[in-house]
Amino acid sequence: MAVVDSNLPRFTLISGPAGSGKSRWAEHLAAQSGLEVIYIATGPILEDDASWQERLRRHRDRRPPDWDLWEVAGDLSPALGRLVSGQLALIDSLGTWVAAHLEADQGEWSGCCQALLEQVRIGAGHLLMVGEECGWGVVPPTAVGGRFRERLAVLQQQLAAEADASWLVIHGRALNLMSLSLPVPGVP
Repeated sequence: MAVVDSNLPRFTLISGPAGSGKSRWAEHLAAQSGLEVIYIATGPILEDDASWQERLRRHRDRRPPDWDLWEVAGDLSPALGRLVSGQLALIDSLGTWVAAHLEADQGEWSGCCQALLEQVRIGAGHLLMVGEECGWGVVPPTAVGGRFRERLAVLQQQLAAEADASWLVIHGRALNLMSLSLPVPGVP
């Protein structure tokens, strides 16, 4: 069994735009943790989508062979409930989890978020959660695009309030938001 740094954050949120390196940063942190790593994939399989399959292949090829893979799609909260002490879950990504719940009405969506936040608070193990920054000046032309942007933004603020560490990855550079920032008054 590996010796784990007692200062290892229990919950780390990692965000950034597409292609920023956020998944690679999360993988780096997981590899350095000394813990048993469970890679939790929240995206769909989409066997008929060649570009999606290529993306999945690149992610698979980067992962060490001793990391377990749980493909959970929209069932993230129950998966987090299965973690045990000594494990680290690398959740990739929050955006695909939100997308899995876009058809949920507001009540159902609130329940999904509360269940996720509860697992983040009480679950065993350490968490590295990757999320997309999607609202950087782009106004979605569709209602579903706006719902996605709003749901992801609000959820990431709620999760950031629970996080022990928070990273923004952009241009292949990781910025420690806890040491470089101040909280915005009135934001969770």
